[in-house]
Amino acid sequence: MTAPARAPVAEFARFLRTETVGGFFLLAAAGVALVWANTPLRAGYEALREVTVGPSALHLNLTLQQWATDGLLAVFFFVAGLELKRELVIGELAGARRAVLPVAAAVGGMAVPVLVALLVGGDLPGMEAAWSIPAATDIAFALAVLAVAGAGLPSSARVFLLSLAVVDDLGAVLLIAVLFAGNLHVLALLAAALLCGVYWVLQRKRVTSPLVYVPIAVGTWVAVHEAGIHATVAGVALALLTRVRPDPGEQEGPALRLEHRLQPWSAALCAPLFAFVAAGVPLGLPALQTMITDRVALAVIAGLLVGKVVGIFGAASLVVWLTPAVRPRGLGWRDLAAVSMLGGVGFTVSLLITELSLASVGPRAVESAKAAVLLSSIAAAVLAAALLVRRSRIHGRSRAVAPDDDSGVETTPSES
Repeated sequence: MTAPARAPVAEFARFLRTETVGGFFLLAAAGVALVWANTPLRAGYEALREVTVGPSALHLNLTLQQWATDGLLAVFFFVAGLELKRELVIGELAGARRAVLPVAAAVGGMAVPVLVALLVGGDLPGMEAAWSIPAATDIAFALAVLAVAGAGLPSSARVFLLSLAVVDDLGAVLLIAVLFAGNLHVLALLAAALLCGVYWVLQRKRVTSPLVYVPIAVGTWVAVHEAGIHATVAGVALALLTRVRPDPGEQEGPALRLEHRLQPWSAALCAPLFAFVAAGVPLGLPALQTMITDRVALAVIAGLLVGKVVGIFGAASLVVWLTPAVRPRGLGWRDLAAVSMLGGVGFTVSLLITELSLASVGPRAVESAKAAVLLSSIAAAVLAAALLVRRSRIHGRSRAVAPDDDSGVETTPSES
């Protein structure tokens, strides 16, 4: 009698696990925020984001925007990290030949945009730190666009983008910590490391009770936050410490079990609310006029729209040609080029770096660079979506996969 009662809930959770559904939720929330922030009702949106919630102890009296960026996004990163860990151990990225490609692509996707930005921006005021703005890829928005526009591509496309975006975002967080962090609290950092160690030991001891893990996860997040490091690092760290392989008698390992339970919450609540508080960037006429003549803003645009795709695709090509690394299974070079275009969706982390790097220059420079980030991210998303739709149709017309070549790479018939 209990099974039918649980069926609708389980079916709804399965519906939310569909990547396309989560992508629509996130993009819709971002659209609502963007429209609201550019209407006469903008003050209400700004006031809502600045509502303060939480205890004052441990500096947790945060605004709703901070809770979404540091808290909800940590859950999203935890789910993404679980999927990445599973792919590294038993999935598409198992083995160094496959894992090295997204890492190299992420490094190229950070280094080349920085070089492009420096070439365009030169030694202008603010560029001493603003060069780091186009280094970041927004994992949530990039995955959402891929889910909506690239549903017909092989699943390895998502794995590739997820992997490089996680590495990219960790690199961006490291840049923030090095360039803009205030005082690094060593004791809090040691506490976070200790809690991660306890989590790892409990995983190896096959402890399964959430009554044990939930306090450890919350404590790790608080410790990382107190240490002065972006709190989403806690989600990635715990995910990478989670056991993947099931024991004899287990139907699934802890990583897959947690992923199934948390992914609906991440898709329906965490990612959309984060998008809602992050996407409300005003695109006023003064900001747009300044952006056209501001070389710092132009450097950001060049870095995101040109540097990202060149860096990601170029690094991936070089690694495949010069090392034993192989392309993701079932993906051709044109597929990789389309996915690489998604790297230009900088958005949230880029907006955060913009505020930190240009605060000393003035509010006008900040607004101009923010407009550049937003417009570049939208342009990259639209271009990538067009390419992904075309590639999806090609894959849809021809699902037959050519036999593996001597490199172990499966190629699509259109590029074999």
